[in-house]
Amino acid sequence: MAAAAAARDAAGRNAPQLARRRRWRRRVGAWLLTLLGPWLVRALAATWRVQQRGPGFALLRSDRPWLVAMWHGGMLALMPLRHHRRRRIGVLVSPSDDGSLALQALASFGYRVVRGSLSRGGAEALRTMQHWLQDGGQLVLTPDGPRGPRCTMNSGVAWLARGSGAPILPVSITVDRAWRLRSWDRFMIPKPFARVVVDYLEPVPVPTTTDDATLEPIGGEVRRALLQQHRAAAAELGTPADEPAADADAERC
Repeated sequence: MAAAAAARDAAGRNAPQLARRRRWRRRVGAWLLTLLGPWLVRALAATWRVQQRGPGFALLRSDRPWLVAMWHGGMLALMPLRHHRRRRIGVLVSPSDDGSLALQALASFGYRVVRGSLSRGGAEALRTMQHWLQDGGQLVLTPDGPRGPRCTMNSGVAWLARGSGAPILPVSITVDRAWRLRSWDRFMIPKPFARVVVDYLEPVPVPTTTDDATLEPIGGEVRRALLQQHRAAAAELGTPADEPAADADAERC
């Protein structure tokens, strides 16, 4: 980061006037995104050809508590879908600036927001989420957020499932064509009339008697299941799988 800052200084891009312009553009952009984003997403989603399937779909549609685990880059594709919106489902949102931009969009689709992170200052958020699930609520987590690495899984999801009694519901989202941002999570925006396949995998119960040493392997199994299902769905749609390079390399070996 220091080298990048030095390069900007050398190029004159950190001049006070330019820095003020950049800040102004970011503020205006954030304001427009907050104001217009939900309407644009609704218009775009109305054109998608969505298929929701899998052994966990019945649990998703039920009133029972569950804990969805999905990748950060697929949040927008899932947000406006039927069976998700207007149910007061809780969504973990990071306390970052990017998380703040998501608040208005989530609220407009009827989601509840829990501010926090599984890895950064998340003790209070974990307690809040555990109480939410124990009271019969439903929750969506992106274990690789808020900063990655992409498609990684920590033990926080299994910890919550063990403490609350709610099963983990892995959800994989695959799209045949989409715009992808140049961000760490390759944030995905399905294009108009895209095919969107949402796979609700087999729910994973975590008994209250599970010891701490077993929580991380459970997370690893959930991660592998998500990546494998995404590969299968991508092959079905005739599009390349979008996965971390290390996993793609391992699959070829």
